[in-house]
Amino acid sequence: MRGQIRLVAVVIAVASLTACARANDSGGGVVALVTHSSPGGGSDVFLREMVPHLTRVMGSTFVVENIQGGSGAKAMATIAKAKPNGSLFYATTPTFIYTSLLSRPAARYSDLEPLVNLFFDPEVLYTAADSRFTSLQDVLNHARSGGGKWGAANPASLERQVMEQLKQKAGGTPAITTFEGGGDMLLNVLNHTLDMGVGELQEIRPQLDAGHLRLLAVVGEARLPQFPEVATVREQGIDLAVRKFRGLAGPKGLPADVIARWEAAIPKLLDDPAYRELYTANSLQPGFMPHDEYVAFMAAFGKETEAFLQNAGVIE
Repeated sequence: MRGQIRLVAVVIAVASLTACARANDSGGGVVALVTHSSPGGGSDVFLREMVPHLTRVMGSTFVVENIQGGSGAKAMATIAKAKPNGSLFYATTPTFIYTSLLSRPAARYSDLEPLVNLFFDPEVLYTAADSRFTSLQDVLNHARSGGGKWGAANPASLERQVMEQLKQKAGGTPAITTFEGGGDMLLNVLNHTLDMGVGELQEIRPQLDAGHLRLLAVVGEARLPQFPEVATVREQGIDLAVRKFRGLAGPKGLPADVIARWEAAIPKLLDDPAYRELYTANSLQPGFMPHDEYVAFMAAFGKETEAFLQNAGVIE
């Protein structure tokens, strides 16, 4: 039965993507935004919240497609093989860089063309509101005593790097468990299978607002305006801060008019009052980069990440 359900899901996803491409070729203006994240994960929530506002600003119909598998490998392969006609884009995060470097996917980040960047997304550490751990130090002390289970959204991700670095810098031997999406990890935090998870504020906000989660720290350079009482990891004695980008990439060879249309639209989207209220509430930090700048940024980020993994002995 599970195999049949997976097969049906794959058929639906492929059919939907094909329909989107045909609609775009015939002037229908339908654009698919692909994420490797599972429903409820960070990129999935990000795209679904953005789509209504993006539709209003750009005048096209946008749909979100979840293509899971291989921490982004399947999604990258889908984009790399697509026509560069502006009908299909991939939601870029550091995960697709890590996947490219830590495995041998059919398509790597260098096989896609960065389009534009939209945001930088602060990472937070959190636990269940009714957890016996009331602070980050509680979690770290438990790990130092020989216990601990921490969670990250994907095996190849910035979140996984955060947890590995925190483990190294704080000491201790916690088990770090990875998932194919932030939604699955969140459930394991809520049911106390995990002592602590890491992710974007956006994906945990509903449970946080409902009082089911407790923030432990911000893994960034500064505290969040919405939660000024939550200290950064650095403020709590661990020298660790990261910055997660959120943008879009497409197949190689994107036409100049497609690129120009997005470069003109994104500043309007970020200035839109309704959307600004939404992304500000989620602590997303506007970080627009036009095409050429994003291409250079992505190349530099890839080289820096590769150097980090080599120095850490993860890759040769």
